Formats: sequence, C-alpha cells, structure tokens
Amino acid sequence: MNNFKKIGLSALAGSMALTSAQAFEAGVKVESQAVYSTAQGNEPGASEASNGKGIGVDTDIHFTGSGELDMGWTVSVSHVLDTAEAVTNSSTQMAVGMGSLGTFQFNQDGGASSNSIDDVLPFAYEEPWDPGMGTNEGNIFGAAVNKGSVSYKTPAFELPAGVTVSLTADYDPQANVAAPTPGAVGTDGASGEAFTIKLAHESGLTLGGGNMKVGNTAARVGESAATGYAKYSNGGLTVGYQEFYYNAPSEGADTDGDGMAIAYTAGDVTISYSVMNETTNAHGATAALEEEEISAFQAAYTMGGMTLAASLYESDNIEGVAGQKYEETELSVSFAF
Repeated sequence: MNNFKKIGLSALAGSMALTSAQAFEAGVKVESQAVYSTAQGNEPGASEASNGKGIGVDTDIHFTGSGELDMGWTVSVSHVLDTAEAVTNSSTQMAVGMGSLGTFQFNQDGGASSNSIDDVLPFAYEEPWDPGMGTNEGNIFGAAVNKGSVSYKTPAFELPAGVTVSLTADYDPQANVAAPTPGAVGTDGASGEAFTIKLAHESGLTLGGGNMKVGNTAARVGESAATGYAKYSNGGLTVGYQEFYYNAPSEGADTDGDGMAIAYTAGDVTISYSVMNETTNAHGATAALEEEEISAFQAAYTMGGMTLAASLYESDNIEGVAGQKYEETELSVSFAF
C-alpha cells in the first residue's frame, strides 16, 4: 500500500513537471444526442416484422491530453466514455508524433488507421448502413484489427502535379477479440494486419484503398477484406464511390458490394443521398442470395454547438431474402461542448 502511494506521488510530480516545462494541455469534450426513431418492416436478424418507435439518449465524454517531448516529438492521449456502452467498452488511444518520421498510435477498442476508411462516403448525418445492415456488413473494412492494436501513419509525401500520398499500417496480435487489459495477453492467437494508401490531388480528388487479413486458428479460419474508393469535393459539393469485399470462411459466406453518395453544404445546412448494393455468397451454395439495396436521405442543420438532423433509411432484400423490406426514420438533436 505504501509503495503504491509512493509510485502515485512520483507519477503526479512527474506530470506536474511536464505540465510546467513542456506545455502539457488537457481538455474535456461532451457530446450528447437524443434520437426519436420509427421503424417498419423486417429488421435484420428479426424473425417477424416490427412496427415500433422509441426515444434514445446517448452521451460521450472525451478526455484528451497532449504535450511535447525534449526532442521535439509530441505525445497525445484520448479516452472516450460512451454512456450507451459498458465502461469496459470505452475507447483509448495514445499517439507519438515523430515529425517527418510519421506517427505511432496504440489503440484500445477503436482508433486503428484502417477503420477510418471503413466508409469514406459523404453523409449529412451519420453512416446510414447500420439500421439496415445484415450480419456481415456492420463494418465494411478494418473492424477486425480495431480492438487492441498498434498503428503507423506516414506523413503526407508530396509528389509531382499537386499530388500527396500517405500510407498506414495496423497490427493487432489478437484480431477479432476484445482487447486485453494492460499487462495481460489474449488466448485466441490469431493476429491481423491491415494496410491503406491515400492519394490526394489539389483539385479536390481523393483516391484510396486498403487490404486486411486475419490469420487462422484452431477455432476458425481467418478472414480478409479489401476496399477502394474515390471522392471529389468542390465548394459545398462532395461525391463519393466505394467498393468493398469481405470474406469470412468461419461464417460460411463472403460479401461484395459498392456504395455511392452525394452531399451538399450551404452555410449551416447539409443534405445527402446515398445508396449501397451488396451481394452475399454462401460458401457451397449453388447461387448467391438476392442483392440487398440500402438507400438513405439525410439532412442536418447546425447552430453553434447544436445540430438538428433527420434521416430516412430504406432497405430491400434484407440479408439477401427476396421481398424482405425495412424502413427507419430518425429525428435527432445533439449538443457538443
């Protein structure tokens, strides 16, 4: 007990020294959202049609800190508490910026570089695929290496003709498994890796893609995923297109599809329309399931720290079942301070 107190006091003294000598900064940000939803049709995974409505409230608390080391490197930390999840499902990241050498980041339940291109399409409100998603599509890319991982990001290298290129790499020693607590080890044994590339032109055109793979274990066969995208922005207009492929032998299926979206912002108002088509192929089946189509229209209005948003989702052939439909409408008010 006494040793613990001494360690704590030493750490506190060290942090105070860093604060005064290295200009350490800390901050807290709170985001809160209330959503009114109505649904009609066959929700993914449900055995019968649902016609319901409800109100949900969620609050995220973001803790951040940053400082500069003697050699000029920077260190930043962040921790997010989500009141809709258990505390153990919160997200923590620690990043070490090395200037022209790039950045290393350690991730606990979120923050992997590859997960940032899970969906790069422009939306007025939020990623619209979740309300109408089947079993394989919750994250198009990067989720398997997003639990307890380390990421490396290069700086943006300048190429001729106004082009910049940047690369990322993720490694997760326990892919697809909840991240172990510090000092503990996992038991699954399957590691995962992911790599991404991004090319950006000064005209507003961005091209990118990524590849992810998880190794085999005695319990399951590894999975793989790939994605590629193009996005163009000019003034308040942004359009995007993305293709994806996900192979999960342990789930007995692979999924491929594409999505496109267009968004326009005028002052404090943003509107968007998006559509995604995907097909799931059951391994060993003679034919693929029906193509599932998910579309969404969204609008948002921002006034300082408050945002009002509305979304209409429509899904056809949910989980590849012909004729199975689902619709969901959301009205949201959120605050950030």
